[in-house]
Formats: sequence, C-alpha cells, structure tokens
Amino acid sequence: MSKAVWNGATLAEAPAERCEIVEGNVYFPAEAIARDHFRESDTQTVCPWKGTASYYDVVVDGQVNKDAAWYYPEPKEAAKNIAGHVAFWRGVEVER
Repeated sequence: MSKAVWNGATLAEAPAERCEIVEGNVYFPAEAIARDHFRESDTQTVCPWKGTASYYDVVVDGQVNKDAAWYYPEPKEAAKNIAGHVAFWRGVEVER
C-alpha cells in the first residue's frame, strides 16, 4: 500500500499497483486522495515531456503547505499513464 502523509494526516492511500512511478515520484490515482485536505492553487508549471502541471495547496489543521501536490490535467502522450493521478513534494512523506 502506498501512502502520502503530511502533518499527521493521510493525504492519499492506494495499492502500489494502482500508483504510477515517474522520475522517482509516486502518482496516486485521484480517487485515492482525501479531498478535504486539498484546495486549488493558481500555480502552473510546464514540463517539456509531461505537459502543464496544476497544483493543490495541502491544508491540515489550519496549516497550509503551498503547492505541495501536483497533477497533469491533460498530460502529453508520453505521460498519459499519469492522467488522473496526483503526486506530492514539499515535506509530504510518501511510502511506497
């Protein structure tokens, strides 16, 4: 079971075989995230081979981890396997 935790809260949990690993990052299926800890961010970045990433702020007990989760709403062909998946960074602990 893969799991993402920040500030004591489980942000995502899914069987490892349902997750995707890309460039060392674990991408969880969107239905595996605890939506009550996420809020949309205006941040976007561009990866030459994956496409444009959008971000979520992670919120736990009133503390905000800005842009701590990201996803590709419309990934490029080379990254189609991460469509509908969310990854983490900025102190979020991910267990594979």
